[in-house]
Amino acid sequence: MNVGIERPLRWLAVAGLVALSPLAAVLPTRAQEPAEIQMWFDTTGGSETADCIVANAVDPFNARGGAVSVRATMQANNWDATRTAIAGGAGPDIVGTPGPSFVAQLAQAGQLVPLSAFAEQYGWADRFVPWALDLGRVNGELYSVPSEIETLVLYYNATLFEENGWEVPRTMDELMTLAQTIDEAGIIPFAHANAEWRAANEWFVGEFLNHGAGPEKVYQALTGELPWTDADFVAAIEMLNQMQQNGWFMGGLDRYYTATTDERLAAFGEGEAAMNIEGSWFMQDVNAFFGEEAGNENDWGWAPVPSTDGEPSYTLGIGQTYSINGNSANPEAVAEFIDYLFSPDTQAALVTQCGLPPAPVELDPADLADLDPRHAELLGALNEASAANDYGYTTWTFWPPETETYLYEEVEKVWAGEVTAEQYLQGHQERFDAEREAGAVPPIPAR
Repeated sequence: MNVGIERPLRWLAVAGLVALSPLAAVLPTRAQEPAEIQMWFDTTGGSETADCIVANAVDPFNARGGAVSVRATMQANNWDATRTAIAGGAGPDIVGTPGPSFVAQLAQAGQLVPLSAFAEQYGWADRFVPWALDLGRVNGELYSVPSEIETLVLYYNATLFEENGWEVPRTMDELMTLAQTIDEAGIIPFAHANAEWRAANEWFVGEFLNHGAGPEKVYQALTGELPWTDADFVAAIEMLNQMQQNGWFMGGLDRYYTATTDERLAAFGEGEAAMNIEGSWFMQDVNAFFGEEAGNENDWGWAPVPSTDGEPSYTLGIGQTYSINGNSANPEAVAEFIDYLFSPDTQAALVTQCGLPPAPVELDPADLADLDPRHAELLGALNEASAANDYGYTTWTFWPPETETYLYEEVEKVWAGEVTAEQYLQGHQERFDAEREAGAVPPIPAR
């Protein structure tokens, strides 16, 4: 498995989880010595990404010779280890989560340091896109900063499309028609599977809700103005189910549940599969499966996920957040490093040198000149959608955590024929109502 590709393992590799050195807690600190904090990097899929981040963020920070230094340590399974440690009253100083929906749980349990004072001190409100920063607020108080702005798009094997004369679909109806044509040609329509990341289910559920029913209806449902059992939501889930029943995802449910990441993406690059709905994070690795590096002569392209009316639309989300552990002995030192990490210069270096998704901060286009033009085009489209307040909603950013888990786990019962799409959405409504009443729904920016 090339675990640098899948969202959970990729953001774990990006997540810097900072803990005070044990020695620093025992020995007196000399006046001239900087406060040392330790940064953990997940190495489940190897250390290449972590090494790049260290070289382009940690080392330059330490080279400044300031009052704080960071010691990088490679660590496996950061998120699980962090949650366990926090629950025990310990844990790293920086708490990285998979998205804003997890922040509310930790904040409501009193496990995070409020960041509003640091945000004012460092001017974070002027640096971050407002809607993205506001997602870190719980009951009006800021508890996290957003690390990665993401979307999902339709990747396609451009060589295969050209050879067969296929047009890139703009509407959902065109997508269904094209998938049928591709299937009849003996080619797998979509290189989708969840064997190594079950939550990949939510990529498709979320995209079909947003692009089938439309982002305005999703907004209304997230704010409690519309039930999740609305007919357009039901139709969107039924369309997704039809794709699974047709065997369009890796050839059938059996392969969807068993194909590895490398297997599905190799099939995509080699032309055995034609399309792939996946996140903007895949830009980091797509060239490993196409062209000379992958041992084929194929090329790739991307387009917005088709919508009902054919108008381009992007779901936006935050793929990682950073907070300060409530048990931290030195939150000021951690805040100083967070401020450096999210400076435009540091973010531009991580994007161009490490291929990481940028944080929602304004970057100078001149600093992105080394990017693949297709990647730069996508970042431009995200900036435009964000600035225009015209976007859809990723599930891991705007859904409360228990409802999000239900979303990607229970949809498998629809695919198995155990429940209908309407019954699935009714169960989703019940969990959403309970979490909304408990205040667990992340802030939903006004449209």
